[in-house]
Amino acid sequence: MAPVTIPRIVVAATGSGVGKTTLTVGLIAALRARGLKVAPFKCGPDYLDPTYHARAAGRASHNLDGWMMGRAGVHATFASAARDADVAVIEGMMGLYDGATPIADEGSTAEIAKWLDAPVLLVVDGAGIARTIGAIALGFGRFDPAVRLAGLLCNNVGGRGHLDLLRAASREFPIVGGLPRTSEAGFPERHLGLLSATEAAVPSSIFAMWGGLVAAWCDLDAIMQIARTAPALESSLEETPAITPRRCRLGVAYDESFHFYYEYNLRRLEALGAELVRFSPIHDQQLPAVDGLYFGGGYPEAAASQLSANDSMVRAVRNFAAAGGPLYAECGGLMYLTEGIRTLDGTTHPLVGLIPGIAVMRDRLQAIGYATIETRASSLLGAAGTTWRGHQFRYSLLDPAPPQMIERLYRVSPRWGGEPFSEGFRRGNLVASYVHSHWASNPAVPENFVRACATWPK
Repeated sequence: MAPVTIPRIVVAATGSGVGKTTLTVGLIAALRARGLKVAPFKCGPDYLDPTYHARAAGRASHNLDGWMMGRAGVHATFASAARDADVAVIEGMMGLYDGATPIADEGSTAEIAKWLDAPVLLVVDGAGIARTIGAIALGFGRFDPAVRLAGLLCNNVGGRGHLDLLRAASREFPIVGGLPRTSEAGFPERHLGLLSATEAAVPSSIFAMWGGLVAAWCDLDAIMQIARTAPALESSLEETPAITPRRCRLGVAYDESFHFYYEYNLRRLEALGAELVRFSPIHDQQLPAVDGLYFGGGYPEAAASQLSANDSMVRAVRNFAAAGGPLYAECGGLMYLTEGIRTLDGTTHPLVGLIPGIAVMRDRLQAIGYATIETRASSLLGAAGTTWRGHQFRYSLLDPAPPQMIERLYRVSPRWGGEPFSEGFRRGNLVASYVHSHWASNPAVPENFVRACATWPK
């Protein structure tokens, strides 16, 4: 196999909220408008920003998470997803050096940049500063010499003159562009992040606008020249999935309510012989002809009344589970399978009822962070003692908590402190949890799921 020679750039930031997603999406759109094939990536566990990348690039965006995936998983995912692209644009998470621990690179954007030997563009909030930009650049550029800071992008600048002042002040690290303060259009937000980039929520005109701004205010030639300085990666990093005959048809819930899926997980299922069949729990009246069901996360509370009103789909899911069909659900999928969702206005919307209890929405975050899962018994995901990694981010809780009569398959160990707890509700051939799993941490898990779908007695 030939070495991976893809030009690549990491768009990092001094911290959250300084505009790296806007600049990343605008950069992807601007490069695509030049006729380039752009492979987008997102550092960390976020499943919202990649929906914006995908809209801008016209192709799926993949997560690169050092803690959940490991170095080999990051390398293989990058090489596979970028193999046909002209350039890869990798958006960082939080600040450049923030990650799974405050004292090391683990799980950070810096770790990904070093693993992929990719130059870094640092997004800085330029509002209200001038010479200080030089101190910021020097601090980030020299903090870890193994991270190759190649330039800066300044957001919220006051105009062309302000950007020129910033360029003059940053002598060691070039400023290759920025964006002016603007209220023309923004990406819609919810909770601590963006809304998903559906056509209904985000019109195409916004992507065109940000792409045009980046093209006008940033030096795309200089950015591409920086991206081309990335050296070839070892050929052993490239993964070519084997062509596997179809083993099963797997129904994947996908609509306004369910669309949080790690692209790796979906690609892995396909590589293992699962034909993925999308269906909508909101709009479809019946399940497609499938051998298993996969309910990802999303915002089921936003369409709780519509989900509840679709009686025929609710009954179809309930009957599929009663017949012994394999069913795996995460976060929003778990909520859909409970007795109902209680929205912030106090209304309870009855749902599938396979998991006892009501998913009650709160106005504050109920759980966030990485976690390790270990199974206590055999299931459609593998034998007892199977382990993998994932991430939680939720604003709901189950009330009342499911009774002890329903099996809790998982022992969940939070990455950032806290005692391990029991979760992963199992009923028959159903497993549901609040944890979003990333199966690069244990590729045997999706293999076990596909096997369960292909072999259960129908």
